[in-house]
Amino acid sequence: MESWVEGFQQSIDYIEGNLASSLEIEDIARFAALSPFYYQRMFSALCGMTVGEYIRARRMTLAAQELSGTDAKVIDTALKYGYDSPDSFAKAFQRFHGIQPSKAREKGAPLRSLAPLHIKVSLEGGSMMDYRIVEKAPFTIVGVKRPFNSDTSYQEIPKFWDEWLAQGENRPVMGTFGICTDMTGKDFDYWIADLYFPWEDIPESCETRVIPGSFWAQFPCTISTLQDTNTRIWSEWLPSLKGYKLAGDYDIEVYLPPEGDSGEMKVYIWIPLEKK
Repeated sequence: MESWVEGFQQSIDYIEGNLASSLEIEDIARFAALSPFYYQRMFSALCGMTVGEYIRARRMTLAAQELSGTDAKVIDTALKYGYDSPDSFAKAFQRFHGIQPSKAREKGAPLRSLAPLHIKVSLEGGSMMDYRIVEKAPFTIVGVKRPFNSDTSYQEIPKFWDEWLAQGENRPVMGTFGICTDMTGKDFDYWIADLYFPWEDIPESCETRVIPGSFWAQFPCTISTLQDTNTRIWSEWLPSLKGYKLAGDYDIEVYLPPEGDSGEMKVYIWIPLEKK
C-alpha cells in the first residue's frame, strides 16, 4: 500500500509544482501508474473533488495570496494561472472568493484558501466489502451514448438518465447497464445500454459496442448505497488489491429489478482486472 500512496502523492506534488503551467491529466496520472480514467475516479473518491476542481481551487488560492500580498497586476496573475483574459479570471475569482480580484488588496478582504493535499491512509479497524471476481468472455451492448467531461459528469449523467426515463415506453433500451468508455483526458462516453444479441434489430438512435473479455470484480449494492460503495472501492479496496491490476478504461454499473419487499433496485459495480 505504501508504494501506491507514494505514487499518488507524487502526482499531487507534480500538480503543486506546475500550477503556473499547463497541466495534462495524462502526465498527472503517470506518476500514480494509472490510466487517466482510473486516476480521476480514484482522485474523486479519495479527495472529495475532481482533479479539475482541485487545480482550479489551488490556482485561485495562490492567485489571491499574490494579489493580497504583492504588487502583482491582475492581468499578470490571470495569465500566470492559465486565464486568457482579465474578465474570465475575474469571473472565476468571484465564484471562488466572492469578491473581485481588485478587492483582494483591501484590508480584511474575505479570501478563501485550499491547502495542498497530502494523502494518508490509516487503518482503523476492518470493514467488510462483498465482492467476487469472475471471468467473462467478450459481450456486446446496444444503447445510446453521450459525451461527458469528468469535471461535470456527476451532475450531468443523472440528467441523461432523467431524459431517458422520461421517454417511458418509447425508450429504445431498458437500461440494464450504465457504462463509461473511451476516456481521453477528461472526456469520455457514457452509455445507457442493454445486452445485444446478433439476431436482434438495432433500435433507431442506438449503437453497439463490444466489451472485451476480462476478469471482473463485481460489487453488489443498491441505489441508496451506490455512491458509498463506489467511494470505498476506489479508496479502500483497490489500494489494497493483490494479485490483480486494473485493466481497460471501463466502468460498468448493472441495474437489476428490486428483490423482495424492499422495492429498491439492486446494482452491481463491475471493475475490469487482469492478473499480475
